[in-house]
Amino acid sequence: MQLWHQPLTENAMRRGLRVSLGASFGFVFCKFFELDFGVFFVVTPILLLGAVAKINANIVRQSLAAAVVSGLEVGLLAAIFSSHPLLMTMLAFLLFVYKFACMSGGSLFLFGSTGVLNLSIMLHFASYSSADLNGMIAVNIWANVVALLIALALVHVIPDRPVSPKPAAAPAAPVPKPGHRRRHEALLGATVATLSFVVFQVFNLNDSLSAQATTLLLLFPLHWNGALSYARKRVMGVTLGVTFGVASQLLLYNWSDQLLLVSLLLWIGLLMFSYVHAKEGGVPGLGFGGLTTLGILFGQYLSPNQDIIFSALYRVSSIVVAVIITLFVCYLVHRILNRFEATRFGY
Repeated sequence: MQLWHQPLTENAMRRGLRVSLGASFGFVFCKFFELDFGVFFVVTPILLLGAVAKINANIVRQSLAAAVVSGLEVGLLAAIFSSHPLLMTMLAFLLFVYKFACMSGGSLFLFGSTGVLNLSIMLHFASYSSADLNGMIAVNIWANVVALLIALALVHVIPDRPVSPKPAAAPAAPVPKPGHRRRHEALLGATVATLSFVVFQVFNLNDSLSAQATTLLLLFPLHWNGALSYARKRVMGVTLGVTFGVASQLLLYNWSDQLLLVSLLLWIGLLMFSYVHAKEGGVPGLGFGGLTTLGILFGQYLSPNQDIIFSALYRVSSIVVAVIITLFVCYLVHRILNRFEATRFGY
């Protein structure tokens, strides 16, 4: 498995610096104001600055729309259908279908992918009586606004250097995906995402956010081969991210309440994984897996009264199990959908 297949250009280094600083600023913001669901404030800048090639008005609209629409969906489902789990699950499946359809189309990929994560995670936590539904929705929207402001500021302060264009042949016109493939991708993603939601509900897994996010991130390639390829790199990235988290906890010891020290260590870890992410060409792989792992560990689980070492070891085991089960289910759904001409992936 080849990881280092892209030269590290000056612009790639600038992009990695933007990712590490953006997530660190989000972390400092949520911890300074003592906001819940810090994972939203750390992971959202990573998605915006690490998974999007260029931030423009379209990206801003998609990010804000995903947060607002997901908030409305979760609010309505949890408020009206919380006492009817079967009906709520069926409606969640339909919502996942249209979000994965947006991802399959390409132009609305950020709206669909962010919406899938927001819907699944918030809907899961909203099912618990102790959850503050309105507060969670408000924090998610606020995190997206803060992440956008941070991203826009960093793009302005640390812009890409202009690159002299190289003579090249005219790019070929993009070929639209055939309808049967788009249906395959939408149904595959929606089915596995819904099953993931059901499993986490049935087994009451309210402390496995990283595993739940992993089951969704594996679906972002939108097909079985892509999920299998990304899964191997994801496990490697998670393992390295958890190792850094454990090392940080040991180094901090009783100083985990010192925001400056924690933020500095987080920034160092994010910078290292941003370097790997840049070497991989900016596509989801080992570096991106490490980035999101650090975002979840530091944003959600690191606090003066909580031991990140136990949390980190639990994250590794839960993620490995989640990857294995998700790949197995993804393969089964892929084979079933390929049996029908209307939902076949390819010919």
